[in-house]
Amino acid sequence: MKIAQVAPLYEAVPPKLYGGTERVVYNLTEELVRQGHEVTLFASGDSRSSGILVSNVKQALRLNPGCEDPLAHHIVQLQEVLEHAKEFDVIHFHTDYLHFPLTENLNTPHVTTLHGRLDIPDLQNVYNKFTNQPVISISNTQRKPLPQANFIATIHHGLPFSLFQCGKGEGGYLAVLGRVSPEKGFERAIEIAKTAGIQLKIAAKVDKIDKEYFEREIKHLLDHPLIEFIGEINETEKQEFLGNAMALLFPINWCEPFGLVMIEAMACGTPVIAYPMGSVPEVIQPGKSGFIVNNLEEAVAAVQQIAFLPRNIVRQTFEEKFTVERMAKDYLAVYIRMIKEKEAEIEMQLHDSKAFPISLAEKSKKAAN
Repeated sequence: MKIAQVAPLYEAVPPKLYGGTERVVYNLTEELVRQGHEVTLFASGDSRSSGILVSNVKQALRLNPGCEDPLAHHIVQLQEVLEHAKEFDVIHFHTDYLHFPLTENLNTPHVTTLHGRLDIPDLQNVYNKFTNQPVISISNTQRKPLPQANFIATIHHGLPFSLFQCGKGEGGYLAVLGRVSPEKGFERAIEIAKTAGIQLKIAAKVDKIDKEYFEREIKHLLDHPLIEFIGEINETEKQEFLGNAMALLFPINWCEPFGLVMIEAMACGTPVIAYPMGSVPEVIQPGKSGFIVNNLEEAVAAVQQIAFLPRNIVRQTFEEKFTVERMAKDYLAVYIRMIKEKEAEIEMQLHDSKAFPISLAEKSKKAAN
């Protein structure tokens, strides 16, 4: 099968540091190539791929000081995708709704995975207008704010089987990994660690948009002997960071669409202690891969129960539900479905045009009206 994967240009594929969407795109692309498919990846020039890499920018945009208007580069990227659309059996977009006006009448089968939050009021107008665009959610909870959208599947993320190994959790600390922002619950994580009397290591990036929040709400909380702020870490560093952690704290206060860090921890055999928001109940199996808690007291109690969760069972849960092989299998099923539906649609259009031929004069008359 000839497949196009269209990634955002903000981060390289895979990302050098933070970047959940780009990491998913990379893992999916590599697995599809491994299975024998011909994959073209539209991404930034500093990306790498076992498939064919097509780039319209030399480096990812987020950390590029020379980029003032990221949207301009995405428009060029999408035009290049359209110019080559006929070469593919299916096009898989990961660029939110940006391409919707361009692909509304595209004959090449296409589908879009929505990686972000969908509870933004402005999105209602978009999905009220583009009701036929086939989209995929990354959790069942994610799609709830947009019941009018054309969701055709929910596909949970997956990671390569051997990307991480089951660690021993002998570091004696709790871990937080990801991005500093109000919805991630870093204040809660710090409070849990302090109350439990256990060291907390925070490996997270601070975006420009969240810098004021970090300075105002988080920075002063780091001045405590139990709290260590590490900053951003790369993929290689995650193995040691998560593998040595007693548990990952995930005390979010928003409807997280998926939370890739949860399955990264599980792949390292590290239990997850999370609040029941967003995708958490779909990802965490209480008593098997972690604990779902509702408040500080329950979180501290869960920390005390961590030793009773065998790390090999946590890893086994990952292997059963969240590998890239399973993710690719699910996406291939969607691709095949989209191809068959498009073939049936085109066949119906041909049938209708033969059954009800319109003369040139009639076409001109209709155009004039």
